[in-house]
Amino acid sequence: MPAVISPFLDELSAAVAHVAVDEATRAAYSRDNAHVADPQVPHAVVFAETVEDVQATLRIANAHRMPVIARGAGTGVSGAAHAIKDCIVLSLERMNRILAIRVEDEVATVQPGVVNADLNAAVEPYGLMYAPDPASFRQSTIGGNVATNAGGLRCAKYGVTRDSVLALEVVLADGRLIRIGRDTFKGVAGYDLTGLFVGSEGTLGVVVSVTVRLRYLSPELRSLAAVFPDIAAAAAGVMAIARARVQPAIMELLDSGTMEVIDAIHGSNLRERGGALLLVRLDGHGARIEEALVRRALAALGAELGPEDDGEAELLIEMRRSSRGDAQDDAYRVGEDVAVPRSQMVAYMRTLDRIAERHSVRLRIVAHAGDGNLHPTFWLDPHEGEAGLGRLDAALDESIRAALDAGGTITGEHGVGQYKLRWLGWEQQQEVRDLQHQIKAVFDPNGILNPEKAI
Repeated sequence: MPAVISPFLDELSAAVAHVAVDEATRAAYSRDNAHVADPQVPHAVVFAETVEDVQATLRIANAHRMPVIARGAGTGVSGAAHAIKDCIVLSLERMNRILAIRVEDEVATVQPGVVNADLNAAVEPYGLMYAPDPASFRQSTIGGNVATNAGGLRCAKYGVTRDSVLALEVVLADGRLIRIGRDTFKGVAGYDLTGLFVGSEGTLGVVVSVTVRLRYLSPELRSLAAVFPDIAAAAAGVMAIARARVQPAIMELLDSGTMEVIDAIHGSNLRERGGALLLVRLDGHGARIEEALVRRALAALGAELGPEDDGEAELLIEMRRSSRGDAQDDAYRVGEDVAVPRSQMVAYMRTLDRIAERHSVRLRIVAHAGDGNLHPTFWLDPHEGEAGLGRLDAALDESIRAALDAGGTITGEHGVGQYKLRWLGWEQQQEVRDLQHQIKAVFDPNGILNPEKAI
C-alpha cells in the first residue's frame, strides 16, 4: 500500500469505528456479481453504521481526493460496485433498520441496508407490500435497488424502483446531508431531484434513508403456466393478453434453453412438454375474472394450460428466479438486460437466434414479457477454451446493436455500471452524455463518487 495512503487511513480510522484493511475483506468487497475487466482491490472497506459515519467518510475522502465506491449487498450485475484503482469501498449493509412504517399513509422509511425481502416481511401483517422485486430480493438491499433503479418481476404492473420512492436523505461528496422528495404521493415543487438520484449508481451522493410508497397486498393471487411449441408462439400469447386488456402483476417468458436449466436444477420436465413457457400471475379482487380472460386468450392460441389451483404455476414462478443459477462457467457466458417495445419482441428474439447461429454460440432467453425487458444469455462449451470468447463478445455486441435498432435500450433494469459504458454512446448522443457529466460536477466537483461508472 503506498505510503501516501497511511495518513488518509489514519484520519479515517480515527473518525469511523469500523474500517477494515485486511486483505481478505478488501478482496471480498472489491466487486459485485458482474464480469470484472480490470480487477482492483480497495485500500480499505468502511462499514458505516450511522449517518455520521457516512458523512465523516465522505468529508475525509473528499479532502484527500480519494474515490469512494458505495456498496449494498453486492448483488448487482453491471459492475457499479466494482473497485477501481486507488479507492475505498463504503459498505452500507450495517445501516439496516426500518425507521418507520406509517400504515395509514402507506409509506415506510428505511435505511439503505434493509434487505428488500425483510421490508416486505415487515409490512405484510398490515396488508401492504413493497412492490419492486428484483430476482435477488432475498439478498439485495433497498439502497442498492435505489442506486440501480432496480426492476423485477412485478414491474409491468407496479413499475420500477423509481415509481415507489418518495423521498431520500443523501450525503453529498463534501459530507453535507440533504433531504429531497416528499412524504406524499403527489408533489411537484421544484426539480425532481429524487428521480435524478434514483438510478444514479452512487455517482451523485450516498443515500442514507429512503421513504417508499407501499402498495396493497392482494387478498388473492391467481397464477397459471402456459406451454407453447416455441418462443414466437409464447410471445404471441403476451400480445393476446394485452389485447384482452388484462394487466398481470407478473408475466415471464422462458425459452427452451431456460426450461432445460430449470429442469436440471429442480428435476422438472418442462422441456419435454414444449419449447417455451409463459408464466402469468394476476392479483387483486378481480384476479379470478382476469384469470378466465387470460386462459381464454391463450387457449385460443393452442397453449397447453395446467388446471386451476394445481399449484404448479406458483412453484414455476419461484423456479424462474433461479433460472440463471446453473453450473455454467461465467467465463464462458455473457448476458444482458436489454428492453425493446413489446411489439418488437418476436422479431428481436428471431434476430437473437440468427446472431447466435452466425457466431456459433448457444443462446437462451428469459424475459419480463409484460414490459419487454429481455435477458438473453450467450454461452459456449468451456471445452472450447479461450478461442471462443471472441465470438461471445461479438454476439453480445451485435445483440445490443439489434436491440437499439428495434427501438430499445441497452439496459432495462440492471444499470450501466462499469460493464455497459462501452455501449452507452450507442444509445445516447454526446451532448446528452456531456450534460450528465456537468450535472455530476455540481454534486461532486472533485469526482470522488463512483468514478468511471454509469455515465
